Amino acid sequence: MLIEKSSHCLSFYHVDSGRLVDSVALPEFPHEFVVDSERRHAYVGHYGVRTSSSTEAGGSSIFVIDIANRRLERRIDCKPYHRLHGMGIDRFDRLYALSETAGVLLQFDTPLTDEVPTRAVASGGLKSHLFALSRDGQWAYCMNLLSHTVTKVAPQNAVVAPIAVSPGEKPEGILLSSDEKTLYISNRISRTIVAIDTETMEIKRRAPSRPDPARIYAMPDNRLLVVNYEGRSASVIDSETLEELAFTDLPGRPAAGCIDANANVAFVSIDTNVSLQLDLKTLEIIKSFQTRNEPDCCFLLNQS
Repeated sequence: MLIEKSSHCLSFYHVDSGRLVDSVALPEFPHEFVVDSERRHAYVGHYGVRTSSSTEAGGSSIFVIDIANRRLERRIDCKPYHRLHGMGIDRFDRLYALSETAGVLLQFDTPLTDEVPTRAVASGGLKSHLFALSRDGQWAYCMNLLSHTVTKVAPQNAVVAPIAVSPGEKPEGILLSSDEKTLYISNRISRTIVAIDTETMEIKRRAPSRPDPARIYAMPDNRLLVVNYEGRSASVIDSETLEELAFTDLPGRPAAGCIDANANVAFVSIDTNVSLQLDLKTLEIIKSFQTRNEPDCCFLLNQS
């Protein structure tokens, strides 16, 4: 499954052949999405603008996609909350959506039927773009592009005040470790990778990165894969020291990706309208296929 942001759709590709299987048309500029535990439904946030630098209001809906039938099943109207970007889902299949303009994290306890949010909490920052979520939904960690902060919030308890830390300039890439004790952050302007203790919200380690580290992904061997947008490259990072262990140049700017842990490969969306399959052992490009305009977030439905 692949969001093609400027073709305004969620598409289904066969990864071996690169064949386009089907595509679900959506309103302009859909962006982040998550899939439920049974892989029956995807929830797509309607960002509604091409980039975070836009001054337009953006979208205010969540699109519910029937995966098996590859169709738009329904939409959830989230007005007055606009520019729904970061999306998350916990182990109870409760859905979360982050409004960038309002700085509010919305929650839907039963998203297949909810017409309005079940609850909401303030992100505690400005221009809240992405977030990481604990498996039980008790904690969320919001990336705030304009206040240059990461904030820890309690989605289930709005009386708990957000806890903020400043990891660097324009924190955007975010990954919560498997034990949920460490939060990895990439700062796009500062060109740094930071590890934060989730209990204390104190910075444990900091290391330089290549230009414009945009996203961070967990590799099967506890290392980290960082895609560097303006750096047009991908880096493998030691999760303990944050040192770069390997890197490879890419034939374009990497927007996002996903990892097949069983096959030890990554699928990386490139701004030349290509999806690359990257061998995580060698960082060699195994294959690629052409996509529609501006491929972005992706999800592998059937892992190897």
